[in-house]
Amino acid sequence: MENKSNEATPQRPEGDRTLDAFLVTMDLNHLIAQVQNEPSWNDSDRNSITIFKSDTMRIVLIGLHEGAELKTHTANGIISVQVLEGHIRFTTAPETVELQKGQMLALHKRVPHSVIALKESFFLLALAMG
Repeated sequence: MENKSNEATPQRPEGDRTLDAFLVTMDLNHLIAQVQNEPSWNDSDRNSITIFKSDTMRIVLIGLHEGAELKTHTANGIISVQVLEGHIRFTTAPETVELQKGQMLALHKRVPHSVIALKESFFLLALAMG
């Protein structure tokens, strides 16, 4: 397997981090701090960072300020959402659930859903694609 890394950008000048390899480790506390220290966190209602990306799976750390909303959308694969900090409301047409630190959900592909942060929140979004 070829290791895949990202390149440094003005947003993330410390640059290289492995996105795909035989084994990828992730320091979630460090990544949350990184997201909080970037200009995007201060300049908007959210910030995120992709921490794993392969042909069949993506993992994204998403931070939302209180009141921030991810408008209704769908995913082209099964997703899981795991709250690391905070409190979110996750809504689908038939059901709405609230998740706090230590809770998670799974949702099948192409189900319309939205997310709102009831307080400042960080969560992992994992997307598994067929």
